[in-house]
Amino acid sequence: MATSTGHGGHHHGNLREALIEGGIEMLEAGETFSLRAVARRAGVSQAAPYRHFADKEDLEAAMAARGFEKLQEHLAVAAANEASAEGGARLAQLTIAYVAFATQHPSLYRLMHSRAHTSDGARIPESASVFALIEEMAGREFPDVDAHGLATGGWALAHGFASLHIDGQIAVPSGTSVDDRIRAGLAALAAAS
Repeated sequence: MATSTGHGGHHHGNLREALIEGGIEMLEAGETFSLRAVARRAGVSQAAPYRHFADKEDLEAAMAARGFEKLQEHLAVAAANEASAEGGARLAQLTIAYVAFATQHPSLYRLMHSRAHTSDGARIPESASVFALIEEMAGREFPDVDAHGLATGGWALAHGFASLHIDGQIAVPSGTSVDDRIRAGLAALAAAS
């Protein structure tokens, strides 16, 4: 099997993965990327990415899908770590984990949500999988409420917190943290309902 001589000497059999991960690394580093730049980073010819992606938008869609896979893993770990927590506390921890992911990967997070649907309006499978995880947890934690409605509202709330935080729109008073603000916001909403 032929190998390349670029960053990491990727085997051609792993090229699609190398291009996706390379694109994510470039995005998160704030580098402008194109299929050519990602190919150069992977150490392959400029034509090689076109065997896997029709264009830059196709690569971005794959990067967004990978981002949703990473988010789902992140949320699953947070849920497992909070297995003994009560429903409200567990929901707060999942929201905190969601916002933490967005904070750690702001450029990827933005890309994920700009590419969360296919051209015909359907949610990409990886985004749907994250929603299904949230819906399943909502149904388990709060069996007497509409799990789909709670998951929709919960995701909207988490996405709102995340987007506002990474855009610098949530004021965090001295001596508190974003986590504290999330808990306070959720507690206020629960008290108001």
